[in-house]
Formats: sequence, structure tokens, C-alpha cells
Amino acid sequence: MKRKALQMTGVWHRYGNTTALENLSIALHEGEVVCLLGPSGCGKSTALRIAAGLERAQKGIVELGDTIVSDSEVHLPAEDRNIGLVFQDYALFPHLSVIDNVKFGLKRDRSGMAESKARNALEMVHMEKFLKKYPHMLSGGEQQRVALARALAPQPEVMLLDEPYSGLDARLREKIRDEVLHLLRQQGCATLMVTHDAEEAMFMADKIIVMNDGRVIQVGSPAELYFQPVNSFVAGIFGELNKLNGLVCGNKAMTSLVDFPVQKFATGTKVEVVLRPEALCLLPLEGSDIYFEALVVESRLLGRMSYIHLSSKCRNRDGENINLHCKMPGRVLPSTGEIVRVYVEVEQTFVFEKNKQ
Repeated sequence: MKRKALQMTGVWHRYGNTTALENLSIALHEGEVVCLLGPSGCGKSTALRIAAGLERAQKGIVELGDTIVSDSEVHLPAEDRNIGLVFQDYALFPHLSVIDNVKFGLKRDRSGMAESKARNALEMVHMEKFLKKYPHMLSGGEQQRVALARALAPQPEVMLLDEPYSGLDARLREKIRDEVLHLLRQQGCATLMVTHDAEEAMFMADKIIVMNDGRVIQVGSPAELYFQPVNSFVAGIFGELNKLNGLVCGNKAMTSLVDFPVQKFATGTKVEVVLRPEALCLLPLEGSDIYFEALVVESRLLGRMSYIHLSSKCRNRDGENINLHCKMPGRVLPSTGEIVRVYVEVEQTFVFEKNKQ
């Protein structure tokens, strides 16, 4: 089993009357990339700052390897922890050259090899040709690489990334995060990354920790969280949802649109049925006999996929319509006003007990 690199156990933290973290427990192992995912204000950046030693947890234990670095009696400052930090704004010193910015991360190095280590780190991120330039002379992607080189130069056991790609445009962000992931794999350090971008978390992470209101809601691999969410909040983290109210009768959840198979609910249970837009298909689906008819309100091509707005009448209430959104790969653009048959992929449909979190 891989060695534990970072563990936070029973961590609580408050700002005034606001609880930022509530009994947070997470663990990282060497070589593992873990993402804290959730909306703004959910506590993920506070967790990162406490792991880094920039803030002290008011309750709980933080361990790096087998060493307790923070508890009720001990608090090791950030500079004494073997961690690398990359902030959202990169935090480069404007008055220092690229090489001096990276060497700053090695100011506690007593080996006399700071210059060599800084150059090696810049080579890793392909910035060795920019040694004498200053931050204002670099693009956003280049600044991000320098910040990463500075964090990697001391060869940390744990890397902490606080939304490091948020300042980059979409195309550059995809390129940079791919490069960073390969580099982190190559270095083998455990990585904890904060993001509110679900696609980014799925791309980067071996394990995702979904947070809300300072609490951990679900932990798992990207596939586990996407296909087995514990509630509609987790399902909604990964994109837009269509939602229907339903009532369980036997082995079916009966909604105003169509019935869905269920197994774990008692008859009479009020439920919420959530369908990803990707769960709706305008072509017959193998193994699915759940379908309904709908009116096409609008359809738009969004590059690699088509986005279709549908409207369907409630089967048990005259005149009331249900609006739904459908996403299909490729070019699928039915005409406005066209009546289509919509098939439902059960694997991307989830049933949760109503109002239960």
C-alpha cells in the first residue's frame, strides 16, 4: 500500500459565526492527485490553507507523513513543512527575475545547489529560456509554469494547488493542465488541488472530494461520483440536470412524464428523479424501453455536441408542459416545432428521496 502523505482528521474552522469546515477528514497517499471540488464558499480553500500551515485549525489534526504538524498543541508553520504551493494568482514577485523567483522557493536550502535546482525546475516546465525575464514580460501560461517550477524546486512530498488554471483562457487551460498532470506524475508527489470546475477535477484527479457548506458530501473516483452520486447536489456538480418529482409505487417511480425503475424505496415515498441532459437521446437506445414524445423548442450546435430544448406535456395534467434539455454528440439539430421521440438512458438517471441530503 502506498505511504500516507497528508491526512487531516476531524478538522473544524470558523470565521466569526460562519463555519468554514465541519469535521473535515481527508487523506492523500504518495503519487495520488486528489481534488477538492465544490461551489465558492464551501470551505475547500480553507482546507488547503490549513493543510499548508497558512492557517491553524481550531480543532483537529493535520499530519504530513507520520508527523503531526498541527493539533491542539503543535503548529508547524508553512515554511517548515515540505510542501509546494501554487496559488490562484501565482504570487510571483514582480521585482525578481524568473530564476530569482524560483530560487526564492529554495531560500532555506543549505546545499549550495539553489541555482542548479532552480534551473532544473525551470527545465521541467520548459521555461529555461526565460531565466532573466520578469513576470510582467510573461503570458499567463508562462507565469503559471514559473509558479509551478518554484513549488517543485525544493522537491516537496506534497503539492497544494489553489485553482491554478482559473486565470487562463479555455484552450490554454486544457494544454497547461495536461502538462502539469504529466509533470506531477513524473515527480510522484501527492497533490491536493482546489477547483470548482468539475471537468477539471475529472481530468486531474484520481480521487475527488465533493464539499458543500464546509462538509464532505462524497468521496470517490471521477467515474464513481459521476455514475453513483449520493444526492442531487453531487449529481449537479457535474453539470446541468433535468428534475422531476415522483412517487414510488412498487418498483417504479411514477412522474408526470414517464415511469422509472426503482428498487430501494418503499411504496409511497416521495422522490426526485434527476436526468442528465446526456441521458436523453433522440435515437433508439439499446436496452432502454423508456421514452416519451416532446416538442422541439430550440436546437443549437455547440461544437462537439448539439443542445436541444424540449417541451413535453404532463400526462396527468392538461395543458401543463415540462421543459427539458438534451445533449447529444455530433450534429443533431431537429427543427423547431418538430415532434420527436425521446429515449432515456437509465445509467444517467438517478432517483433520490425527496428533500433528503
